Amino acid sequence: MEEKKLGSEVIARLDRLSVWSLPASFIAILGTGFLFTFFDIFDINVSFIQTALTTFGVSSPSSPEIPKLLGPVVLWNLVGYVIGAIALTPLADRFGRKRMLVLTMAITGLGSLYNALSPNYVDYLIARTITGIGVGADLAIVNTYINEVAPINGRAKFTALVFLFATLGAFLGLWIGLLLTTPPAPFPLGLPIALGGSGVFALSGWRIMYGVGSLLALIGLALRFELPESPRWLISKGRVEEALKIVERMEEIAKRKIGELPSIPQLIEVKVMTEVSYKEALVTIFKDKVYLKRWLVLFFMWFFGYITVYTNAAGLTTILSSLGFPSPEAGMIASLGVLGFIAVPVLLIFLGEKLERKIWVPISAIISLIGGTMMALGRGSLGLEVLGAIVLFLGIDLWVPISYTWTTENFPTRARVTGFGLADGLGHIGGGIGAFLLAITIGNILSSGVGNYTALEVFTLMVSFQVISALVSLAGIKTSRKRLDELSPY
Repeated sequence: MEEKKLGSEVIARLDRLSVWSLPASFIAILGTGFLFTFFDIFDINVSFIQTALTTFGVSSPSSPEIPKLLGPVVLWNLVGYVIGAIALTPLADRFGRKRMLVLTMAITGLGSLYNALSPNYVDYLIARTITGIGVGADLAIVNTYINEVAPINGRAKFTALVFLFATLGAFLGLWIGLLLTTPPAPFPLGLPIALGGSGVFALSGWRIMYGVGSLLALIGLALRFELPESPRWLISKGRVEEALKIVERMEEIAKRKIGELPSIPQLIEVKVMTEVSYKEALVTIFKDKVYLKRWLVLFFMWFFGYITVYTNAAGLTTILSSLGFPSPEAGMIASLGVLGFIAVPVLLIFLGEKLERKIWVPISAIISLIGGTMMALGRGSLGLEVLGAIVLFLGIDLWVPISYTWTTENFPTRARVTGFGLADGLGHIGGGIGAFLLAITIGNILSSGVGNYTALEVFTLMVSFQVISALVSLAGIKTSRKRLDELSPY
């Protein structure tokens, strides 16, 4: 009984901290992992055309075969994501956040290395699947960790801050792809210094890209050993003294920033479960009507939203090429469009806490519709195409980091990573299957003729699934500025 009371006191002391109370370098450590993860997600966008031409036997950059080859690649990457989310995230609830953060980064890096060495399409698919396994678990654990140590009034803010590294990873993935895998072309139709037109880069620029990804993963892996364990997880395991030492260090950091600390809030009873099996975590989520309803809302939000996200992230360059854009120009539009993605965390760092989490989802869908329409109707004006791509990237990705935070807030500590993995991870089934079918549908649409109407049809189809996601999200709960264990009791 004394242990439970002490655990409740430690949680209350943690909840009163109103500033980031771990070393600032820990944000960079978590961010470095995110940088690699999103580098790996986005590096396929520009580079896949060269991969298809040099390794998969495709004859033309505008061939409708490329979207059809891309569909299974995206699908199996997301199948891996689902496997990782289902199989590995429960281990983070059982064995700790820190251990699994190290393991998932190692798996992702090995997958990227395998990609670099892939001799054919089948090996490439297997490599993308392995990478997906690591990414699926890693995103769930990183976001859970951030939100378990961040202040109540800053969970969305600090998720966005770490997500800033993700956008830099996406930026690097696109621009390194443009540099290494496309032939040189006068700006703005391409990159004048691009290396993909001759020498080793003409055949293996895409392989070098994945090698860079492996190096980034190695750096992220080494840095993660510096992280402390989540105090909330330690308390859920009855390791209160360890949690107390970490919280005391956090209090010292907070005092140096703000001086006197706020008073300790009301205690919330904690539940100690030394061993939490996968079955017990599933019972928590699916037998309790409160958590089951939350999971259903989050699952369908991610299910439909990810169809749009992954079609854009992995396939925008391919879609534009199929619409008749020269390959370098298509890559340039996508690479400049990622500036909208980079604007996402910058915007949310300042505004993310101003609105309820679920309100950001429909706002994002509206922005995506505007961006897609601009791209569809802007043919002939490179400036409008680029501006439309920036708006499209902004809208498609704006809801994602906020929804990461929102998902962690919906489940209790003993099953938080599992709940995130089952909502976000299984949601990727929709993203994978949807993106696969959407690639085929887009390929069929494009083979019927090209024009403004066709382009509008393509982009409207892509964004329509995000609109469905936005409507689903409105059924979710309000979580902003509330204590985690008040929202989701032990």
